[in-house]
Amino acid sequence: MSYDESKTINIKESKSESKGKELAGGPPPAVVATTKAASMAGGGKRGVAILDFILRLCAIAAALGATITMGTTDQTLPFFTQFFQFQASYDDLPAFSFFVVANAIASGYLVLSLPFSVVTIVRPNAVGIRLLLLVLDTVMVALTTAGAGAAAAIVYLAHKGNTSTNWVAICQQYGNFCQRVSGAVVASFIAALIFILLVLLSAVSLRRN
Repeated sequence: MSYDESKTINIKESKSESKGKELAGGPPPAVVATTKAASMAGGGKRGVAILDFILRLCAIAAALGATITMGTTDQTLPFFTQFFQFQASYDDLPAFSFFVVANAIASGYLVLSLPFSVVTIVRPNAVGIRLLLLVLDTVMVALTTAGAGAAAAIVYLAHKGNTSTNWVAICQQYGNFCQRVSGAVVASFIAALIFILLVLLSAVSLRRN
């Protein structure tokens, strides 16, 4: 009986020692795994936020370039008469004027959104700021797409004309004008595409929360 009692005591002591070693050695493996997973998730969100900031810089270049190009586009033909001067300017067409306003608003918004994008890099778990950017980016997608679509329709008519309504293509005479407005429309569509990518990035970041 004495041998069995000593054996039981030794077993109890070994269990208490193992518990002491677990307490002295650090947190349980489950806690360590959870901490590592949270750290990896935070790093992924920070990477998304950095990509968001870079895309906003690219969108600024595209939207601002479209605004300046369209807003400074006009061409006067070298021949004119005493009563007529053949000139084409962006503000002759309401669609081009709307295009300039839409892309100017988008450019201003993108500049103002940069500090918020920086905050999401510093604090990748900030849900409120990310949700605000998601909503406003969605609005900008609609605005830039509408402006680019309206201008694209006029550019198409300028290049091709319309025989059914007797609208003559003018790009043969106003070649420089058509090239500039076409480039502005392409830049605006690029800005709209970047806005769509920004919306997707915000959705991914919010999904991970």
